[in-house]
Amino acid sequence: MQLKFKVPIFDVKNLSFVVHGQTILQNINLQVFHGEYIAIIGPNGGGKTTLIRMLLGLEEPTSGEIRLFGKKLKHFKEWHKIGYVPQRASYVDANFPATVEDIVNMGRIAKRGIFAGMSQEDREIVQDAMQKMDIADLKDKMVGTLSGGQRQRVMIARALASSPEILILDEPNTGVDIVSQQRFYKLLATLNKEEGITILFITHDIGVIADDIGRLFTINQKATICNNPKEALSCEEMSELYGIEAHLLHNHKHEHEH
Repeated sequence: MQLKFKVPIFDVKNLSFVVHGQTILQNINLQVFHGEYIAIIGPNGGGKTTLIRMLLGLEEPTSGEIRLFGKKLKHFKEWHKIGYVPQRASYVDANFPATVEDIVNMGRIAKRGIFAGMSQEDREIVQDAMQKMDIADLKDKMVGTLSGGQRQRVMIARALASSPEILILDEPNTGVDIVSQQRFYKLLATLNKEEGITILFITHDIGVIADDIGRLFTINQKATICNNPKEALSCEEMSELYGIEAHLLHNHKHEHEH
């Protein structure tokens, strides 16, 4: 894949995070470039979400440096460039009083500010985000009445409404059925290939690694880069991360899926 710019979107150097004497992350080094489709994978408790919180400025690293779009984290202000879909984003109370369109509008308001009002351009961008996520026909539905897969696409559309350059998805398939997951991966691949949106996908489940992913970071306190995810199942690091049982179980599952 041709990379759009030489300056990485995220440039992480020697990053560590220690809390109450416990090392959560140790000496993490990684770069994410424009146009990439990257997965961060590791067991629960391995530090994946902590890393993302630091990339988003929500946690202060114990040591190391983070640059976003070439700027030190403390100087970075253009947060609309980063679309973030957190864990459990698709869980919405059944009585939550908002339509699908209301939720997607929130992503646009996040970029413009709450008092700016919605212009015709804003409305068109919101409609475009809903079409890309295949939820335009649901725009007047109350979000609490939707299926998990539909709510998942609504939350991604909300992130897209801010016109981000990178989309970060933290454990996005929690509570979503297999058919919806497959549809979701196709939509992500389209966003990456046709829209040029960089995608950073975080998961603990080795069974969800998509064929379109270009690079793989394994995180379990330390980070290992696997530049050919199709060979990830034979990577020694994967066995170290998950243990041989999970490694073999996935191979077995993989054969039955094809």
